[in-house]
Amino acid sequence: MNNPHDSKHKRVNRKLNFNNSVSRIIFVSFAILLEIFMAVLMFTILSGYAEWVSILTRVIAVVLIFAIFSENKNSAMKIPWIILISATPIIGVFIYMMLGFSATTPRMKKRYAMIQQETFPHLPDSSELSESLLDLDPHASNMSKYLFNYSGYPLYSNTDAAYYSDTNVALEEIKNSLKEAESFIFIEYFSIEMGHAFSEILDILTEKVEEGVEVRILYDDVGSARFINKAFAESMNKLGIKCLIFNPFTPVVNWYLNYRDHRKLIIIDGKVSFTGGFNLCDEYFNIVHPFGHWKDAGIKLTGEATLSFTASFLEMWNGAKKASHEIPENYSHYLSRHEYFTASDGYIQPFVDSPLDDEQVGENVYISMIEASNRYIYFMTPYLVISDEMAHALTLAAKRGVDVRIITPGIPDKKAVYELTRSYYNRLATSGVRVYEYTPGFLHSKVCVTDDNMAFCGTINMDYRSLYHSFEDGVVLYGSDQIAVIKKDFDDTFPQCDDVTDRYLANPNVFIRIERAFLRLFSPMV
Repeated sequence: MNNPHDSKHKRVNRKLNFNNSVSRIIFVSFAILLEIFMAVLMFTILSGYAEWVSILTRVIAVVLIFAIFSENKNSAMKIPWIILISATPIIGVFIYMMLGFSATTPRMKKRYAMIQQETFPHLPDSSELSESLLDLDPHASNMSKYLFNYSGYPLYSNTDAAYYSDTNVALEEIKNSLKEAESFIFIEYFSIEMGHAFSEILDILTEKVEEGVEVRILYDDVGSARFINKAFAESMNKLGIKCLIFNPFTPVVNWYLNYRDHRKLIIIDGKVSFTGGFNLCDEYFNIVHPFGHWKDAGIKLTGEATLSFTASFLEMWNGAKKASHEIPENYSHYLSRHEYFTASDGYIQPFVDSPLDDEQVGENVYISMIEASNRYIYFMTPYLVISDEMAHALTLAAKRGVDVRIITPGIPDKKAVYELTRSYYNRLATSGVRVYEYTPGFLHSKVCVTDDNMAFCGTINMDYRSLYHSFEDGVVLYGSDQIAVIKKDFDDTFPQCDDVTDRYLANPNVFIRIERAFLRLFSPMV
């Protein structure tokens, strides 16, 4: 029987953790603003006494502008920085050095590449399988080859998929699968909250540790800062759960600050895995309702395809370790090929996207699916902040007769991003794209389906942060029976939405256009 005093103690600790994390956010934000202010003040004072300081600052700004212009990046990613640095050289240079410049990227690239050299050989070669996919759909086969060639993750046929449009159903499946773990459990999440949902999972994890199961948790510091602090990792380690924080957020210049781990993964014994849009926080399971009904989606993989997510977790885990914690990883122990008896459910291709390379895999998957569509393509996304390339693909598909529909939230979690999302409606609507807003609350699903033969579910939002700055993951399904389940989720969701397309056919007034132009100009920084 549970002791009521213990329950009260747990509630107090959770509240304390929340308050501590909020205070840490305030402290770090204040420290960064103070750092920027002091740097600007220093250069301003110095420039008043020494003209050469002012000249040097402007020379650095010009050199930096040319460097940014020459980068192999989307123009929308470069223009805001160029304008900011041109208008305010001192502030612009300093902010870019904090948020836009990645001095450690070569070192991180080398580190992650070394880990991939150890993990990728354990994954199967799917070249022949991609060729067999040609009979089903040439576009699907080509996209499968692209994913294998540029992300390194293969195509599978001996894996079962289960799509969840209800996060509470997904949570129950997660708990049931965790109870079956025999060897190891890997958990990687953007946000974790010591609330009701995670407490139930933690109870299972502690039992599994006592049974000898290895448990690891990796979470993003920025994504979880609203809910927990560093004491969380310490408490997990005391319970026998290995816990690491990805890219800790500190109140000093951090050249790697802009890269966040937005993945959501649970991996069990290398045989079962879960991913999707939901984090391990109570609002995602409608235990609390800060933005009305929270709609999200997830997917479970059972079979060999889980190997890809296992490899990606090991890469992130070992990439996040400090040099002082270096212990050689026995990759073969976690990536050994099991006897899989799962019946083939079409073709499954899990993959991950990384900001450490110059390949926007997530964006290219979306664009490829749009270009492959002939009858319809539907999207669910919480944020719609897209590049000109994706906007062109969507509008061109609609112009050639494809039924293009996008569902976004009707209730915002971030008002500025909500207005930014709406700023794209006019261009899409006037080209024939139908835009829907989910009225019961906040829609957080990252799902796409096209022509009954291809679908995507994962963590990738249709915004710059997901497509360019974050570590992401997803699953593409080709010819799977779960594609029909995903399509049904859309069919069930459309009646709960407000079709706002006609409202955005007319051009807005000049003041709204100026406001939206300003928001969109700096959208890559959001």
